[in-house]
Amino acid sequence: MQAQPAIMPIKVEKKRPIKEWAEDDRPREKLISKGPQALSDSELLAVLIPGTIHHNALDQARLVLKESQDNLQLLGKRSVRDLVKMKIKGFGAAKATALVAALELGRRRQAGLTPERPVIKDTKTAAAYLQPLLADYHQETFVVLYLDQSGGLKHHGILSQGGITATIVDPRLIFKKALEESAVSIIISHNHPSGSPQPSKADEALTQKIKEGAGYLDIRLLDHIIVGDKGYFSFANEGLLA
Repeated sequence: MQAQPAIMPIKVEKKRPIKEWAEDDRPREKLISKGPQALSDSELLAVLIPGTIHHNALDQARLVLKESQDNLQLLGKRSVRDLVKMKIKGFGAAKATALVAALELGRRRQAGLTPERPVIKDTKTAAAYLQPLLADYHQETFVVLYLDQSGGLKHHGILSQGGITATIVDPRLIFKKALEESAVSIIISHNHPSGSPQPSKADEALTQKIKEGAGYLDIRLLDHIIVGDKGYFSFANEGLLA
């Protein structure tokens, strides 16, 4: 009987942990030596979220990005619950919380690039201030800018969240704060999480209601700006506040 050839076992190459990589390839050391600009998105995430026995930090970061279509804008919209629901082994609430906190710091820094009391000169200036504030909210969020005679921002406040209708946004609260701040004019704004900034009939009706109310108090409604992923819509630029 002819002897059967011996079956050689398949060798499975075990992944080396990051600490065994060349120093220039380790995300943390690479950031220190070359600066954050030299790191890819996944490498930056790997610095924030340590690896586990299931995935090293870089593989875990790549999985997190993959679940957000490798899109940082989409990742920025994820809540802690959304991230945990990805069910990536070793990526739980603690890491999700750290990631959401880091993304929020980035948003706040972007919003803070303008002076503490910026001057809102026109729609473009207002939109530049509002877009980083509103871009990543999951729900429709309504914001009011209260301005002085020169267009200086006296105060901005979130008035409501969860849907923009005349019943949810109470114009009386807008005017009460405007009087408290001695505001000469206001700009109202909200986001469309769906992405398109085109106004709805409810948006148009609410704008007209606030414009009429402001007129009785000698407060000017300068604009209603709707922020979306695809830019913004300005009622003033479209001639809808005349």
